[in-house]
Amino acid sequence: MERFSRIDILVNNAATNPYMGPVMGAELAAWDKTFEVNLRGVFVLTRLVHAAWLEAHGGAIVNVASIGGLRPGIGLGIYNVTKAGIIMLTRQLAREMGGKVRVNAVAPGVIKTRFAEALWGNEAILERILAQNPLGRIGMPEEVAAAVLFLVSDAASYVNGEVLVVDGGGGGDL
Repeated sequence: MERFSRIDILVNNAATNPYMGPVMGAELAAWDKTFEVNLRGVFVLTRLVHAAWLEAHGGAIVNVASIGGLRPGIGLGIYNVTKAGIIMLTRQLAREMGGKVRVNAVAPGVIKTRFAEALWGNEAILERILAQNPLGRIGMPEEVAAAVLFLVSDAASYVNGEVLVVDGGGGGDL
């Protein structure tokens, strides 16, 4: 607020995944850290930005969820549960803030980022992903950014509480 005097757009994109494996095999510390960053962090920042600007002036919020928040997968259970939470938080806030603030989410599939390198960098996992994806490739960060840009633009002025899947039509489990 000091630097720009306003915040019209908030994109919540921070996430962590300190544990891969079955949910019941996770240490409580991994569960807590994943929820702290992936869900609580979104809530805290959204609350601050809403109070600082959006409540009085309106704007748009986009939360980065995951395809894993829409359907279960193998090995990313805790992460997926937090992303399902992001989807419900998105829909709840859209309902509560609707009118002045539009709240939507994107749900990317596997995207070629450093964060997802454990997936696309593993030849066996990548092969499974590509076999299920009609486009025959994983996504690029720019493709998710374009979806976010749409959701915060005037072109999406009547879109609220929605989850835009950006996964190349893959729809499969890892």
